[in-house]
Amino acid sequence: MAIAMALLWGLFLSAIGISLPGLINMTAAKISVRDGRSRALIFVAGALVIIFIQTYIAVAFAKLINGRPDLIFMLQEIGLVVFTLLTIFFLFIAKKPKVKAEDTKVRTKVGRFFLGMLLSALNFFPIPYFVFVSVTLANNGHIEFAPLNNFMFVMGVVIGSFAVFYLYIIFFKRIEHKTDWMMRNMNYFLGSVTGLVAIVNLIKILRN
Repeated sequence: MAIAMALLWGLFLSAIGISLPGLINMTAAKISVRDGRSRALIFVAGALVIIFIQTYIAVAFAKLINGRPDLIFMLQEIGLVVFTLLTIFFLFIAKKPKVKAEDTKVRTKVGRFFLGMLLSALNFFPIPYFVFVSVTLANNGHIEFAPLNNFMFVMGVVIGSFAVFYLYIIFFKRIEHKTDWMMRNMNYFLGSVTGLVAIVNLIKILRN
């Protein structure tokens, strides 16, 4: 049961974390339109390799600090500051994204795979996000840090991420007319997510 719950939590949390329109999602969708679904899936495979590594690092770090209330409280304070600054940055400072997926010139399968790895590696959000949610789940008794549980949680994240990417690839045609609006407002989406995480951290700090 614990193994299944770890998998389900990974699926659920990854879907929440990457469901908002972002550079990886939109790039995968536009590659599908321009070069075909198989090339888009190769790009996604590259991104998933990095997501797997990032999530494993996050879970390992969460396991290391779990059971250390002093470290957890310190990380909550650091997280509050970091996510508050990120919220301010995304909502009030960051410029509207100008990078468009159709501007990328890489067309080979190998090039698509490494492009997926590169864009995923440039995304700093997964590690702190999964550290935060893993520690939160463990402290509330929803998951246990054990090798098999950790692996299933990471696999859940990978499977959930793939599902979201695939949905973007499949349904992009139906939302294509809205993509420019979504990309222009991507910073507001990200700012809303980091703001929500900052509020959760603040509530936890005040309760301690």
